[in-house]
Amino acid sequence: LSDRATEMGILETLEAEDPDLVEQIRRLMFVFEDILLLDDRGIQAVLKEIENDELALALKTASEEMKEKIFHNMSERASQLIKEEMEYMGPVRLSDVEAAQQRIVDVVRRLEDAGEIILQGRGEADVVV
Repeated sequence: LSDRATEMGILETLEAEDPDLVEQIRRLMFVFEDILLLDDRGIQAVLKEIENDELALALKTASEEMKEKIFHNMSERASQLIKEEMEYMGPVRLSDVEAAQQRIVDVVRRLEDAGEIILQGRGEADVVV
């Protein structure tokens, strides 16, 4: 079994007994910066599902590497709009940034579960049989 298959099996078994705990574990297992594991096509699929204001808020505390990867996968005009929005939004609560990041992580998890995107190192293609 792959690590991903083992992980899913454990979570499914645990979910029958404590679904709330499983949701907490899933949230802790994948963090916003893990979006860097997506290829360009995956990033673009995620970006289609996210509003610009949500993305601007989420990127407020993101690493430069994360910002570069996101902007690289947007049109010049769209990335400029996000950068301007980030600049003009001023100070924001960290809890608001974290909530926006979590909503994006939820989109990533949903797309991954649906098989629409693959996180490098977590896909079935990595299984050797």
